[in-house]
Amino acid sequence: MQTLTNLSNNISFDDFKAEVLSDYKIAMISRECSLLGRREVLTGKAKFGIFGDGKEVPQLAMAKAFMKGDWRSGYYRDQTFMMAIGEITPEQFFAGLYANTNIELEPMSAGRQMGGHFVTHSLNDNGSWKNLTEQYNSSADISPTAGQMPRLLGLAQASKIFRKVKGIDTTNFSVNGNEVAWGTIGNASTSEGLFFETINAAGVLQVPMVISIWDDEYGISVHAKHQTTKENISEILKGFQRDKENNGYEILRVKGWDYANLVATYQEASAIAREEHVPILIHVQELTQPQGHSTSGSHERYKSPERLEWEADHDCNAKFRDWIIESGIATNEVLIDIERAAKRDVREARKKAWNTFLRPIKKEQVELVSILSQVASQSVNGVFITKLKDSLERIDEPTRKDILSHARKALRYTIGESFHDKKILSNWINSNIESTQPKFSSHLYCETQGANTSIKEIKASYNDDADLVDGRVILRDNFDAILTKHPEVLIFGEDTGNIGDVNQGLEGLQEKHGELRVADTGIREATIIGQGIGMAIRGLRPIAEIQYLDYILYAIQIISDDLATLHYRTKGKQKAPLIIRTRGHRLEGIWHSGSQMGGVLSLAKGVNLLVPRNMTKAAGFYNTLLLGDDPAIVVECLNGYRLKEKMPNNLGALKTPIGVVETIKEGTDITLVSYGSTLRIVEQTAKDLLAIGIDAEVIDVQSLMPFDLNHDIVKSVEKTNRVMIIDEDVPGGASAYILDKILNEQNAFQYLDSSPKTLSAKPHRPAYGNDGDYFSKPSAEDIFEAVYEVMHEVSPNDFPKLR
Repeated sequence: MQTLTNLSNNISFDDFKAEVLSDYKIAMISRECSLLGRREVLTGKAKFGIFGDGKEVPQLAMAKAFMKGDWRSGYYRDQTFMMAIGEITPEQFFAGLYANTNIELEPMSAGRQMGGHFVTHSLNDNGSWKNLTEQYNSSADISPTAGQMPRLLGLAQASKIFRKVKGIDTTNFSVNGNEVAWGTIGNASTSEGLFFETINAAGVLQVPMVISIWDDEYGISVHAKHQTTKENISEILKGFQRDKENNGYEILRVKGWDYANLVATYQEASAIAREEHVPILIHVQELTQPQGHSTSGSHERYKSPERLEWEADHDCNAKFRDWIIESGIATNEVLIDIERAAKRDVREARKKAWNTFLRPIKKEQVELVSILSQVASQSVNGVFITKLKDSLERIDEPTRKDILSHARKALRYTIGESFHDKKILSNWINSNIESTQPKFSSHLYCETQGANTSIKEIKASYNDDADLVDGRVILRDNFDAILTKHPEVLIFGEDTGNIGDVNQGLEGLQEKHGELRVADTGIREATIIGQGIGMAIRGLRPIAEIQYLDYILYAIQIISDDLATLHYRTKGKQKAPLIIRTRGHRLEGIWHSGSQMGGVLSLAKGVNLLVPRNMTKAAGFYNTLLLGDDPAIVVECLNGYRLKEKMPNNLGALKTPIGVVETIKEGTDITLVSYGSTLRIVEQTAKDLLAIGIDAEVIDVQSLMPFDLNHDIVKSVEKTNRVMIIDEDVPGGASAYILDKILNEQNAFQYLDSSPKTLSAKPHRPAYGNDGDYFSKPSAEDIFEAVYEVMHEVSPNDFPKLR
């Protein structure tokens, strides 16, 4: 292995010395931020703290090997690395700790994530891409342990795609696929399945990924002996080591306090990954955690005196300091000056960040105190309002909650009164909420012209002699048109490539477009989604296939914690317009019934959830999504691939609008709302109902998230005065979600002459076979009788009791 001396042959000793001392200053600044940050939490200025102390020196080495265009997918202790690449300052560090909602002052998340979670900005204010090859890049961190790993795989795979696939416009995104994706993780988190799934997938794909394992022997209070076989993750991963006959990993080990060998190790890893596109695992051992896991507890409770003594002796900063003196790079006095300067700089940064955070809040406090004084002077309850005013005025360091809460409580005391200053108070409250709420709630979805909902509909058009074909053929030919038109589109999943997916919707497309663009994957749903997230973050347009909707449960954590929150937690500074293709509805049995809608609706806010009733509508959704910036899940009807549909003549161009319902049949007596495969049953039942004098209006939801943006359903209810939602999800799932939207968002209750109804599946998962489906999910007879019962209540004479 190289040594630091070998690496510095091309620079003078003075330059080498300056670089080392600069690193030491960064390490000292980072450590002081951790120490002072903990103090800010314990004094109540910040809610929680999780810091990077004890990991400073290896992060400096990683930063030296990290190049512009590279990507990080990291662990929430990487503050030293971010400081070393110039992407966070101490003042910004404290702004994050205080949850400053100003994205310019707190660029990591505008206060939406706790400190220690880092990001760089990939997008301009209008949602367009920055030149990612000219900047250091960090994908937005998440807290769930090992949750950063699946995305890391996709970030690395993008380099392989950019290098190998011809025709992609790589401007802003890649220089010949030379970029490395750098991952970091704590040793305890390697116990997670997501870690092992990602390690295996990266070894199979052979992508330029360098994963650093920061090993301090503990996972909160639990020692490595309870976490890892042999207490050594690199030891048990030795089987992944590549050799002359087999691809695999390059596995490197290095002490976390050994500055010289750390720098050499990271340079070696960078060269191999960058040039050969080989994944690297760096096991960084003998690290410490001087302040314990977080501010929620003390490590003295679970570490022995001997361990604590060892940690003090092996603190990476202390070891770095000793090495500098022993190597003759600097004297003790020089280092003391650096340390003092670091303390001073961090204290000043903390003070400035706090004052900057508090200043606009104090301004609001002063404004409200003045208003309350005037209101108290005119209200019959002035004595109580004065107490609130005095209470607010005594708060030295108020929060926005303190201020708004006092204002709203004061307003209660003026109920029944009418005077000018009461109106001023009311307006102040409304204005405050209007301006403040977006600081915490904006950017769940794209707010620029790239929003999926801004893409206009283009209806399917047909030749006079259009053939009736299997629905799968429409999908296949539309995907062919997409792949031909968009070289940046990739489709991958289980059985997606060679056989063209289990339902032949991609038949022959791998042969035509290549194995990298239409690819088979292993059985590993979480990292299939991770591939998609990472590649979408880097400007590609992946379509990740989850074979059945039931299997999305394997990936729901990644969808929920990472994909769905990405745009929100970066306040619009990163996007991942991933399309997740899956199929569901009304198959057979407990694990192939395909109706996990309630769970997805609850857990995937931030992702469009689209439920086309046929393959033409599904094809239109894919075409729409490729023009937008929001991620989406498209659930194709599993029993619709062999059903006949007319072949459109504008495949690749037709577009299904997102957030728009479609009225399939007009009627006057009741509005029936459904989607997917169940909609076809509703359509047929509506014909049967018409035969006995019940004229039902049938509406296809099409898009569950977002839902009926034009409020067309309430317009139907205004006409029919009755509504029923029919759905194959469990009770309280999607049907309850739809009913809530209709009643509470669209205010349809005012038009109802009958109680709104939901008809869903039984609370258990469907039993196997045709009978299992019939007795588990709504049947045509169930729908008929439920609608008939509503009409019987309306007019018993016209519709006498059925049974």
